Amino acid sequence: MNVAATFRVAERIPKGSHFCLVFERLSIQLRLAERGDYVHTIQPNAMLTSILLLTACFAADAAQVSDAVVDEHGFRVHRVASEFQSGETLIRLLLPKKLEAAERLRVLYLLPVEANTEQRYGDGLLEAKTLDLANKHRLICVAPTFSHLPWYADHPTNRTIRQETYFLKVVVPTIERLYPALAERDGRLLVGFSKSGYGAWSLLLRHPDLFVKAAAWDAPLMKTAPDQFGMGPIYGTPENFSSYRLDNLLRDRAVALRPKAGEQPTARLIHLGYGSFRDHHQRAEALLNELQISHAYADGPKLEHTWHSGWLEMAAKRLLERP
Repeated sequence: MNVAATFRVAERIPKGSHFCLVFERLSIQLRLAERGDYVHTIQPNAMLTSILLLTACFAADAAQVSDAVVDEHGFRVHRVASEFQSGETLIRLLLPKKLEAAERLRVLYLLPVEANTEQRYGDGLLEAKTLDLANKHRLICVAPTFSHLPWYADHPTNRTIRQETYFLKVVVPTIERLYPALAERDGRLLVGFSKSGYGAWSLLLRHPDLFVKAAAWDAPLMKTAPDQFGMGPIYGTPENFSSYRLDNLLRDRAVALRPKAGEQPTARLIHLGYGSFRDHHQRAEALLNELQISHAYADGPKLEHTWHSGWLEMAAKRLLERP
């Protein structure tokens, strides 16, 4: 490995981090070694081993997650640096007041509809606290943030807009590593509205072995092109969007989502109410019935298009229903 190759790896490391400082030292040693000056540096084979080990360590620690701090709402907040997002993101969570020894809790992922910490449409985690969902239902409630408008997709070329990968490889593993989460499909629940309702369904349909249920309220479920609501910069191309189109995914997953012979139907997909997208929900309902996919649906009531208009409690009740 030469100096140029070393710097190509180093470019991916956050400035000021421990890894960055170590790489700076190694690059100096590598320059000396290339000139044949081994007196004050390590030997080439040992240096190569060090660089390879460091690269492996960095790959394993691609996301740097801080210790949690408790904010003014009593939420635990982790700061995250990940190659899959542009700049710092947060993972916020609410735990039950009392944790039992050896208890493993289901996790309710409250998927945001805005980038970063914007809250024009409210705060899902704050609404979960108001409803006391964590204590009533023995849940870990989690609300991550994203550096770009979240559609829960990976851009085809921009590695800092890999929202699906960030959620699957950073957010979920972080919660299951640090907290008493039920680390299996039946322990992972998704809920959202508008674009995050779309994202909740796409995550379950693309990864049915990872998530047990997804609830969407007032979401543009039947979009057939990435031409509105800030979709274009996230999906990148119509071809990339096609792999996230919910009508395509529903057709692809229909057989898997139907109950088997003698099996009790389980509504893994839930869609409720409306504020702005009643037509989308009605068309999604028609397709679900055509495909004979088990699901839950409620046409109304009409509510304001925010986290705080009353729909979350209804969605949580449906998500937590046992077969």
